Amino acid sequence: MTELNTTQLNDIRSKVLGAAGKVPGALIGLGILFIILGMIGISGQVLFSFVSINVLGIFLFAGGVLQGIHAFQSKGWKSVSIQLVFAVLYIVAGIYTWAFPLPALEAITLWLAAIFFITGFLRLVSAFQHRQFAEWFWLALSGAISILMGFLIMNSWPASSLWLPGLLIAIELLLQGWSLLFLGFAARSITK
Repeated sequence: MTELNTTQLNDIRSKVLGAAGKVPGALIGLGILFIILGMIGISGQVLFSFVSINVLGIFLFAGGVLQGIHAFQSKGWKSVSIQLVFAVLYIVAGIYTWAFPLPALEAITLWLAAIFFITGFLRLVSAFQHRQFAEWFWLALSGAISILMGFLIMNSWPASSLWLPGLLIAIELLLQGWSLLFLGFAARSITK
């Protein structure tokens, strides 16, 4: 195998990592921040669930306001009234989420259970469609575990609504944090 010179390495780094690869320190910093937030979320799942639902309420409200502004600025467009209905729905959903965080968490937990059921079923279908490959079993196992997760969530609902959304978000932050951290280390090693 031939050795790559610095120019070739930088070219590969730019192609693989894009603009993010030019600032590995930012990737490492973001990774550490996400890991810290994930650890906070795991240690305080209930608090993290309520913080997350309030952030969702902020996004819903802001999205509704922005959609309403856009609708008023789009006079002559046939869908202005539909956009205004969406804006009102987003604003009402945001306010409801702030006013009643527990029912909102319960609804999100049911939604998560439904996602686990649906993705598990689709993975099982996909696995059986690809039985000719030796690895089809792992896809089937993944589907079965997703369906099991859906049953476990439903079995402990509504009590799981307090901690499950916060735990899943915290786990996602940890995974994303480690990914960014290792990507930053990889970008740094390529530049050296």
